[in-house]
Amino acid sequence: MENTADQNAEATMRHVIYDRFGERDVLQVVSADVPVPGDDQVLVRVHGAGLNPIDWKTRKGLGFAARQIENSLPWTPGYDVAGEVVGVGANVTTLAPGDRVMGMVGFPAGGGGYAQYALAAADELAIVPEELDLVSAGALPLAALTAWQALFEMAKLESGQKILIHAGAGGVGHFAVQFALEHGAHVIATASASNRDFLAELGVHEVIDYRNTDIAEECYGLDVVLDLVGGDTGKRSLHTLGEHGVLVTIPTVTADEIISAAEEMGLRAHGMTVRPDVFHLDEIAELIEDGDVKVHIEKAFALDDVAQAHELLEGGHVRGKLVLDCR
Repeated sequence: MENTADQNAEATMRHVIYDRFGERDVLQVVSADVPVPGDDQVLVRVHGAGLNPIDWKTRKGLGFAARQIENSLPWTPGYDVAGEVVGVGANVTTLAPGDRVMGMVGFPAGGGGYAQYALAAADELAIVPEELDLVSAGALPLAALTAWQALFEMAKLESGQKILIHAGAGGVGHFAVQFALEHGAHVIATASASNRDFLAELGVHEVIDYRNTDIAEECYGLDVVLDLVGGDTGKRSLHTLGEHGVLVTIPTVTADEIISAAEEMGLRAHGMTVRPDVFHLDEIAELIEDGDVKVHIEKAFALDDVAQAHELLEGGHVRGKLVLDCR
């Protein structure tokens, strides 16, 4: 089968790059040729590209992804894309031009999501449910997969268990609370007072204002803690666990010290790094299709406003997700 592409596709595209690590001013929007898919790849006309904390950390040269790309600059960031298939490689039989797709692509060294067109491996992409617009879908994959894998692979959350989710109104957090509720867990979430109503609307049983409440005094005997904050918050949360409870911590920079503290207390704690998984994405898409899970977008930015998007992202108090509208 020959490579097929949309005859109406432009010859050039705009995309974001940086040629060195640094502050937001290293982000540039430039033109380039639209890439051609390899034999096992798909070309996607991007509608939405999700922004994630790893994006600004990598841009600053921090973390494991930065080590993967430091010799490959200039580089186009972005691991989350959703859009329309406009070309498929010779070996691709599962997708066709016109399909509405989303995926966590090129992780960790490839990236490429902050663009009008992006390449993806065919097995990285899931079909977007009709109930979800493609800009919003672009904000879903990495955060939703992080929440899913943390809850069900690492913590092995079961119906009826009590779980504390830190930063419950954030990108990963707002997916995690919905997945846990759908799974039949009793969900407690930390958030600022301004996010109490948002979490109550999602169905969270108890919302704790982390600014004026010590969770170690408020919670005890928990089955699971999902720590999306790290550091002292993660270590303090160990005191809320029951004897057989488990804490899963997501920020990699403090994971080792939290795991060590857990071992000293005779408790279990795990770190994790998200991975692409199209089967998990399909399951998440089904929950969205059924109306059981919603994607909350705080703000969508034009490609030219990527620096402003990173400024808000770095602030760390986003409700739900931020997304680039790349149309």
